[in-house]
Amino acid sequence: METYKCPVCGNTDINSIGYLNGEPYCRKCISFNGENAKERKIKKGTITFDLKYKLSKEQSEISKQVIENYKNGINTLINAVCGSGKTELVYGVIAHALSTGQQVGFAVPRRDVAYELYLRIKSVFTSNKVILVCGGHHKELEGDVIVLTTHQLYRYNNYFSLLILDEIDAFPYQGNDVLNEMFQRAVKKNYVMMSATPSNQVLQRFLEQNHNILYLNRRYHGHKLPVPKFVRCFGLAMRIELIKILKKYVQQQKPIFVFVPTIELCEYLYSKIKDKVHGGYFVHSKCHDRAKRIQDFRDGVYSYLITTAVLERGVTVKDLQVIIYEADHHLYDESTLVQISGRVGRKLDAPEGEVIFLGSKETRAITNAIKQIKDKNASV
Repeated sequence: METYKCPVCGNTDINSIGYLNGEPYCRKCISFNGENAKERKIKKGTITFDLKYKLSKEQSEISKQVIENYKNGINTLINAVCGSGKTELVYGVIAHALSTGQQVGFAVPRRDVAYELYLRIKSVFTSNKVILVCGGHHKELEGDVIVLTTHQLYRYNNYFSLLILDEIDAFPYQGNDVLNEMFQRAVKKNYVMMSATPSNQVLQRFLEQNHNILYLNRRYHGHKLPVPKFVRCFGLAMRIELIKILKKYVQQQKPIFVFVPTIELCEYLYSKIKDKVHGGYFVHSKCHDRAKRIQDFRDGVYSYLITTAVLERGVTVKDLQVIIYEADHHLYDESTLVQISGRVGRKLDAPEGEVIFLGSKETRAITNAIKQIKDKNASV
């Protein structure tokens, strides 16, 4: 009997294949169903884009190399520290692809980040049709630049001449064979992957396949990454320490994110400290109004937010300070701790800030995250 291979995700695992009326179907990607995008002719010609600031020397060199790689059919991995301006590094290759009539896609794993990215790219490529495709936004599937979540890639088989994937180490893309296969199938010509913390497996794969890895260890404003400080505390003492630090930041009128590992702890911790430190709130993936809560924080309605990984990426706030509560929790690996730390000091007019890890023990993830950040700083 011939082995069934799923036409959507490439699955051949017999344990993930079912039968309905004698016909095989794939259980792995059964939830990925909907209209597929139609091919769209992209008008050739010079593409101008409105960049708000001049690229640094390092950024400019990488941008040019990405374009050369694309011209020569070479895939690229950009390994750039948090706050280095990764998105700006690919504007040049997007413009080149569009100028030659090539279809461009820009994928990220999370919907909240996709929306922020869509707004940024739309404001830069003002003469092109930029659309967003994600949960709740899929009535229109064709555009010059399609910003989408990785879950929507099934609609675009062999579609993108240039497909950019940012945050390759983020949930739910990382380690998801179905999403990875759909990404590969969506690529018609070449791709660019980007991450501040790519896994060793990804780095090794790029080396083995003779793809190009480009490194950027300096933030666009030239300042070093904030090095986290580990504060050892136990039980109730951890909450007391948190309240003390929060009060200091609030008095200094500095916005704060307090990261916690679980939704349950997020709500519980807020209930315990809200009367001790006023002016805060909480947010997590199950909050139906989380976009409003985040915007209210940006607008200064709240001094601090207790949050889960929902704010780990894609959010830039001026003068932000970060505390990770229970930083020794098993859900916090090295990559996650580095990403969260990277929320601090991202603005040109506020390049400094503090990152504090609160925990009862200094885990290997904590030690390695601090070492990785120090090593990046030492290399520039």
